[in-house]
Amino acid sequence: MLIEVKVPQLPESVSEATLMTWHKKVGEFVKRDENLIDLETDKVVLELPAPQAGVIVSIVADDGATVVSGQLLATLDTEAQAGTVQTAAPAAAAVVTAPAAAVAMPAAAKLAAESGVDVAAVAGSGRGGRVLKEDVKAALDARPPVQAGPVLAAAAPSAGGALASTPATPNAAAIFADRPEQRVPMSRLRQRVAERLIMSQQTNAILTTFNEVNMKPVMDLRTRYKEKFEKEHGVKLGFMSFFVKAVVAALKKFPVVNASVDGNDIIYHGYFDIGIAVGSPRGLVVPILRDADRMSIAEIEKQIADFAVKAREGKLSLDDLTGGTFSVTNGGTFGSMMSTPIINPPQSAILGMHATKERAWVENGQVVVRPVMYVALSYDHRIIDGREAVLALVTIKDLLEDPARLILDL
Repeated sequence: MLIEVKVPQLPESVSEATLMTWHKKVGEFVKRDENLIDLETDKVVLELPAPQAGVIVSIVADDGATVVSGQLLATLDTEAQAGTVQTAAPAAAAVVTAPAAAVAMPAAAKLAAESGVDVAAVAGSGRGGRVLKEDVKAALDARPPVQAGPVLAAAAPSAGGALASTPATPNAAAIFADRPEQRVPMSRLRQRVAERLIMSQQTNAILTTFNEVNMKPVMDLRTRYKEKFEKEHGVKLGFMSFFVKAVVAALKKFPVVNASVDGNDIIYHGYFDIGIAVGSPRGLVVPILRDADRMSIAEIEKQIADFAVKAREGKLSLDDLTGGTFSVTNGGTFGSMMSTPIINPPQSAILGMHATKERAWVENGQVVVRPVMYVALSYDHRIIDGREAVLALVTIKDLLEDPARLILDL
């Protein structure tokens, strides 16, 4: 029996997807639920499993094609045996048998472009044959040594005191000819991120307010209990959970910072879905902590750790990335000292964390050394006045400098 393999129903917020790499060819046998191809949306990469076991009869959409919900991708014969299906397409069917282009992860594509490596010639070791940064490095190491071009020899006096023979003029064309460039298309995720960031800056009246936080109280608390915490809850105690708790308290105190704009209306959200910016091989993603106000510190840490693993493995679902009323981003993990984060629409504010450094700090009239972090709150000035934004950030600062208040709900 012939079965059609179609693009699954995509969510309303996702209009189309891009086919990445077929894992099977025409004539090959596939098991039920075996992944046939990855579909890249502007949010996540989805796997398309085989609906039944059988042999692929035809493939009608090539790698890199843009597809929509319900579009036919392939046909599957559940009664055929592997090797009995001709790979040549009948005249009525448009079967694509062209070799697949290598799919490079962003870091690999960047390195390849900088070093002049042809990604298509690199064997990928990642999932589904994806080219990783390590694969490009290996290709670079395997290159034959480059022969040095002609260079000017240092002029040396001869025995008679005159200059030695003038060296040959360098071949400028040979030296500067090797200036490779490679045009790499943006991934669908990168395109979507670019669109949203530009839209955010064009439609929001973004303003950023800054403050500084003495991190010693939180760091002392973490140092005191981190071993017991990990033993009890099976997850490490980080700093992000304290920031999430402080953010939720500030949003409860200043609801407009948790609101969003819809036309001429302000929507006040009676829940706290906090987006946590996470780096992934495909780029920056922002999974959502649902009802963060109802979560314990241990639950927050476990959820963030789970998001990090999913992001690395490309397993984040659309539900993980949909929604959110406020976001937190931590540039400090990369060494950032100060930044003005861009609001993630339709949200109206975002908190930026940064690196913690020892600085001079006045405490009880004395100058002492304390671990200090600069924090930034970017907000939409259309609905959030400076007063609410500044006081919200001060609330976050005060709670982090006296973390017992987070536990006592003060």
